[in-house]
Amino acid sequence: MSSAGELQVVEFGLGNEVFAIPVALVREILDYAPPSYLPNGPAHFIGLTDLRGQGVPTVDFRRRLGLPTADPTLATRILILDVRLTDRLLTLGVVIDRVLSVTSFEKADIEPAPDIGISWNSEYITGVVRRDTGFVVIVDAARIFTTEDAIGIGSEGQLVNA
Repeated sequence: MSSAGELQVVEFGLGNEVFAIPVALVREILDYAPPSYLPNGPAHFIGLTDLRGQGVPTVDFRRRLGLPTADPTLATRILILDVRLTDRLLTLGVVIDRVLSVTSFEKADIEPAPDIGISWNSEYITGVVRRDTGFVVIVDAARIFTTEDAIGIGSEGQLVNA
């Protein structure tokens, strides 16, 4: 459990980059299994993952961030996230290269997202934490999976939890 001055996160890797997402959003972490294809979704939508009988819309986080795709490995995982949107809770599978750790950051150590010098849209970033080995980018999951994206993923077959 973290104190009021800390943010507990799941750190994960995409290629050489390290990202983090608040633990409060992560329902569970699954070993990778290819999602079942579903046509006509956004480019980053790769299908449905079976989660104990529930079809969970699944996205390739690399594609969503505009990074090159990569073939799955034994370390590839699917994070099952519960993301609070304005009008509902979106349950979403997110394919990542590997889980690195569950850790806490002191909120005082979290720097604001930089305006320049990164190759992705900074509105998707809550902040960054500086380390000797580089930066950990804290992702704003609710902004990455906007209402427009959620409608594209979940409107046809009621795939999103209400």
